[in-house]
Amino acid sequence: MRILYSHRVQSKDGQSVHIEELTGALRRQGHVLDIVGPAFYEQAGFGGGDKSLVSSLKAHLPGAAYELAELGYNAVSIPPLLRAGRANRPDVIYERYNLFHLAGLTARRVLKRPLLLEVNSPLAEERARHGNLKLQRLAKRIEAATWRGADLVLPVTNVLADHVRAAGVPDERIHVVQNGIDPRLYASLDPRPFRARLQLGSGEIAIGFVGFVRPWHGLDRVLDRMARDRRANLRLIIAGDGPAISDLKAQAKALGIASRVQFLGLVERADIPGLLASFDVALQPHVVAYASPLKLFEYMAAARAIVAPATPNIREVLTDKTDALLVQPDDPDDLWGAITALADDAALRTRLGDGARNTLLTRDYTWDGNARRIASLAEMLGARHAAGKDARDFAANRRQVIE
Repeated sequence: MRILYSHRVQSKDGQSVHIEELTGALRRQGHVLDIVGPAFYEQAGFGGGDKSLVSSLKAHLPGAAYELAELGYNAVSIPPLLRAGRANRPDVIYERYNLFHLAGLTARRVLKRPLLLEVNSPLAEERARHGNLKLQRLAKRIEAATWRGADLVLPVTNVLADHVRAAGVPDERIHVVQNGIDPRLYASLDPRPFRARLQLGSGEIAIGFVGFVRPWHGLDRVLDRMARDRRANLRLIIAGDGPAISDLKAQAKALGIASRVQFLGLVERADIPGLLASFDVALQPHVVAYASPLKLFEYMAAARAIVAPATPNIREVLTDKTDALLVQPDDPDDLWGAITALADDAALRTRLGDGARNTLLTRDYTWDGNARRIASLAEMLGARHAAGKDARDFAANRRQVIE
């Protein structure tokens, strides 16, 4: 099958991990992909930030003007997508949704090929909530029209599927595909090299977090409870960069626990499996309500004992006391209680870590599994299109694909 893959991601970060892992899995399974995205994406370094023209415009234009520039960017993104489609005659179009990005929807209409739309967040709502969206009514109308115009919408959680459904997309055109991982990278890992690099003693318990660090992640609450705790063998390892790092460093110093907290900064992707193997407890202290956190699947693949909030999107994946300890959201005492329960019980850590990896493998939360699911749906859409039928009308067959 030939897939025309469209995205508007501008920098190498968690979004790019999803793009590269999923497209790699599709190619491993024999599919041909023509990927069309911003030219500067290929030159970006992982975690290096967005240095594109779009980023420059965002920094210098007033909010509404920047949003109109985003909409105007379609004049740049649509022509190469159409050229690739006309030259390669894809069976389907696959696009990673972005606000004001109409390339996939336009290509569907012009090329007359089915469109699968991957949705990772309700961007109009998200940006409005954080106060940096001026043209809210326009953004919400375009978002809803984009979702409704796709032949199939692939949100990453059931919580996010509810947002898509509320925008008017029929249930039969919504199929949840969680994020994934390549579990082969996490097989038979030896934690000793990384523990040695981190100077962790044999009796020390490593409490770890990986990813972009934002204030809402709640690591400040972990530092606060750690300072109050008498266990001298607890170490907090934070791997990643982000806007919360400087405040967390200052907090650790003010609390007198700077020697018990390590800030590793950006860690190369190739080193993540080994780093996670050195963790005794893996943290997801807080989560966006509709997200499918990549770090969660990394923790599961590494068979780590996970502490995460008992929010609906997390409970779609994990079960309390089976493959994680799930705590009450926004309750720092409950969070710290789960952390110390795991710190004090090696057998519990092993049982939950093994349970997490077993859940990952049993439910196939892998990039290869996602590629198979997406390809099955795409092939069905393509077959209906080739038969002259409406590619969006396949509710009767969809359940068979899901099962």
